[in-house]
Amino acid sequence: MSQPPLRSGKEQQERSFTSKAVKMALEALTPLRSLLTPHIGMSSKPSSIQKLSPHTPSSEINTDAKEYIKLSTTMDEYAKIEKIGEGTYGVVYKGRHKATGKVVAMKKIRLENEEEGVPSTAIREISLLRELQHPNVVCLLDVLMQDSRLYLIFEFLSMDLKKYLDSIPSGQYLDAMLVKSYVYQILQGIFYCHSRRVLHRDLKPQNLLIDNKGVIKLADFGLARAFAIPVRVYTHEVVTLWYRAPEVLLGSVRYSTPVDLWSIGTIFAEIATRKPLFHGDSEIDQLFRIFRALGTPNNEIWPEVESLQDYKNTFPKWKGGNLAGCVKNIDKDGLDLLSKMLLYDPATRITARKALLHPYFHDLDKSSLPANQIKI
Repeated sequence: MSQPPLRSGKEQQERSFTSKAVKMALEALTPLRSLLTPHIGMSSKPSSIQKLSPHTPSSEINTDAKEYIKLSTTMDEYAKIEKIGEGTYGVVYKGRHKATGKVVAMKKIRLENEEEGVPSTAIREISLLRELQHPNVVCLLDVLMQDSRLYLIFEFLSMDLKKYLDSIPSGQYLDAMLVKSYVYQILQGIFYCHSRRVLHRDLKPQNLLIDNKGVIKLADFGLARAFAIPVRVYTHEVVTLWYRAPEVLLGSVRYSTPVDLWSIGTIFAEIATRKPLFHGDSEIDQLFRIFRALGTPNNEIWPEVESLQDYKNTFPKWKGGNLAGCVKNIDKDGLDLLSKMLLYDPATRITARKALLHPYFHDLDKSSLPANQIKI
């Protein structure tokens, strides 16, 4: 019998962390199970969910598998209805919980290389979502693991924002008050996340789910992570290009909550106009599109920008200042809010809390919004 490859102490430590992280995330899900069924007992087929990785130490497998069995249902309790999308690590299905008839979204994550165990992005998503309980954040209901597949079971919402915008007939636009409501709810969700030390880092229309009652929710925290003060060094290949903040595009390895506010600004403009605000086809094209609209940044308007690793003194020197010309269908207050979301300097970019208090939202009826009882 072939022996598993030797692992360094660091690798063993990381594997132990991964296994424990799964256990902790699953333990935290127990209260959510009542949303699906009053009782989910021990699986009748435990053998299919006992193995996190072929190289997890046997003592660890035994302990974690027992916890897994206590807390997990099996796929037999769900029925797939149809495929509704694909993500970074797998496929998303519309499904149904057989016992209750509840419609759910089933995110299947295939573990292509079992030696690696559960992907760190999935562990991150589970760990974060167990802590994020808010009307504008998608709810994680259950976690299953069978064979080499991890399933995350979420509440079901009928459509994402991108599909909704694409479905609107040419020449038509969203009602101005619906635009305002969506932006406000997105800000409510991200303010909640930021107040709990969580960055989303991948906000885009495809990751915003909507229902037929005007509710919008943040989804897909696969790239999100908890942050600390001071902000640690992060990888900068994170946000989809069109919604990526300039500090990330310019190679900054230290960033924080302002990256999400930039993304929300670009989404705000796209909801209003039905077109991406800055739709570059490469990082440099993306930067130049931003520079043409807002001007080429320098140390005077953004301290230390010229020291970022991907900043070049040879960049064309655009004057910019034409944001209003790029964005139609947004009133004066809306343009003021948008300009504050799209400030170059992350230190002066508006926060989610301040954005929620902006005059643009003063005439919005907040009493009907799902998070209207939560204080800002």
